[in-house]
Amino acid sequence: MTIEVNGVEITHHAINIESAHHKRPDLDPREAQEQAALALTLRELLRQRALQLDLEVPEDDSDDQALDAVIDRLIELEVDIPQADEATCRRWFEQNPDHFRTPDLAEVRHILVAGHPEDLEEREQARQTAEGLIRQLQADPAAFPALATAHSRCPSSEQGGLLGQVSRGETVPEFEDAVLRLPVGLAPQPIKTRYGFHVVEVLQRIPGTALPFEAVHERIAEYLEAVSRQRALNQYLRLLVGEADIKGIQLDGDTTPLTQ
Repeated sequence: MTIEVNGVEITHHAINIESAHHKRPDLDPREAQEQAALALTLRELLRQRALQLDLEVPEDDSDDQALDAVIDRLIELEVDIPQADEATCRRWFEQNPDHFRTPDLAEVRHILVAGHPEDLEEREQARQTAEGLIRQLQADPAAFPALATAHSRCPSSEQGGLLGQVSRGETVPEFEDAVLRLPVGLAPQPIKTRYGFHVVEVLQRIPGTALPFEAVHERIAEYLEAVSRQRALNQYLRLLVGEADIKGIQLDGDTTPLTQ
């Protein structure tokens, strides 16, 4: 893959080097190459525009930091990024109340009966054991700490199964999704996760509370300005693409995601 931007060549070798910065576990090598080609094309467009404005573009193409500084200056000069005033921030706050709450909490204790997800026989045995433990606890709730110490394969077994307060992002999603919906008390069915089956008792629920605007004003402003910057930069890059002679890569100014 060789690309030309207004007669300036971007070599296959350069794209290969750049692709190392775009590799992710969920991205195959071809997609990484495409993203690298796009990034270098846009970078070259910005470099050329900086030259047109007589900015001090480094002669050494490998001086990425110096070129980044020039591109930042170019964007500062040519891209109008609207600022998020207080009224805009307050309107966003009022339209998105669920974004600005303290997290829901559940104080929980559990017994993890381990079962490997690929061992169907072990998983079934774990499920049956967990259901048996629930029946024992329904008859004798005070037995929870002793049963956790004897059966749980979680380090919390040393504290009688006590996990403390659980909120989103602290355990595996499938556990949180179930626990944060449960009422206070012993769950009548075990919770299945990638680790096995959990016997769960919710000791206390602490619902999240709404945060005041003053506590999140700065965070909202940063978010809205980042969105505005991305939108304005995309529009600017589409303009440069539309005016340029680009060969070797297909850029559709209306649909191509020009920035990553």
